[in-house]
Amino acid sequence: MTERDPYEVLGVVRDASADEIKKAYRRLAREHHPDANHGGKAGVAEAEFKAVAAAYEVLSDPERRDRFDRYGHTGSAGPGDPFAGFGDIFESFFGNSGFSGSGSPFGGGGFGGGGRRRAGPVPGEDLEAVLKVDFEEAVFGAEAEVLVRATGAAPGSGPETCSGCGGTGQVQRVRQSMLGQMVTSTACPTCSGRGQVIPDPCGTCRGEGRSVEDRSFTVQVRAGVDEGTTLRLAGRGAVGPRGGPAGDLDVRVRVRAHPIFERHGVDLLHRLHLTMTQAALGVILDYETLDGVEELVIPRGTATGEVFRFRGRGVPHLQGRGRGDLVVEVHVDTPAELSEEAERLLRALADERGEVVADADEGLISKIRSAFR
Repeated sequence: MTERDPYEVLGVVRDASADEIKKAYRRLAREHHPDANHGGKAGVAEAEFKAVAAAYEVLSDPERRDRFDRYGHTGSAGPGDPFAGFGDIFESFFGNSGFSGSGSPFGGGGFGGGGRRRAGPVPGEDLEAVLKVDFEEAVFGAEAEVLVRATGAAPGSGPETCSGCGGTGQVQRVRQSMLGQMVTSTACPTCSGRGQVIPDPCGTCRGEGRSVEDRSFTVQVRAGVDEGTTLRLAGRGAVGPRGGPAGDLDVRVRVRAHPIFERHGVDLLHRLHLTMTQAALGVILDYETLDGVEELVIPRGTATGEVFRFRGRGVPHLQGRGRGDLVVEVHVDTPAELSEEAERLLRALADERGEVVADADEGLISKIRSAFR
């Protein structure tokens, strides 16, 4: 059987980090695990699962990975197994077999698939959850509860070493051939190649060691988190079957909108609407910030677009100290409807300032024209 490139099997680049290799292995192991594939796809999935486990076995060991990068598959087998590269030649004729006995020129040590280490327990799935927090909680930080429906550990007797294979996960059958005694290794039918059995399996999980349950976790929301931030809780995902390690839990933060403030990075923006008279004459407001009431002085003659800034009243920096600013942008509202008295006063103001405005009749004609457009 032709050896496959472990980097291609796991779908990672050659300079991938150990964490990237581990994540790729976990994802592919879950996808191709025999327990998750039944029917016509089971055989293909099992073969791919073995390939993924073999690739991870090479790339997770720094020494074996280095030897593979230098010498290919022959080097990755290690200095203590000089004939590992020839095992696949015999495997193509005799299956997953070793070669031993009086007819073997290499003695009873054997080679091929029988001496390889079995892959470790299958890890549990990584999970995702959404956590909704209030705007103020995202700014100042908080503790929040997130509820996850996942597989957790189930009660039952612990695993024991399989008596059929002695814990190796394989059974061997010796047969005679023209080359001498041939040893064929196959997965143990008693434990399905796992090396362990559960004599008194839990009725809920049928011996898998896990069951679906709702679990609640306390999440520390750091001050300054933003919409879409992902918080990773290591080991809080689904537990693996039969005692496998738990996956991770990724919590995606969703921030509820604020009725007044918009967030722009670490700054907060408020579009403050003022009346025409407030902008013209000025006003002092008791302004409500997230930290409490501040005095906001609007000077006379303030125009739309002018900005007032409260230093250090914005969002805390996630990386480092300090906070952004609270920016107040003024928008001057022009009244659309006027009472007769209000219109009289505005016309008097326009006359006093020497400003040209439409007279009352022109305003009425304009309204009539607009109605028929």
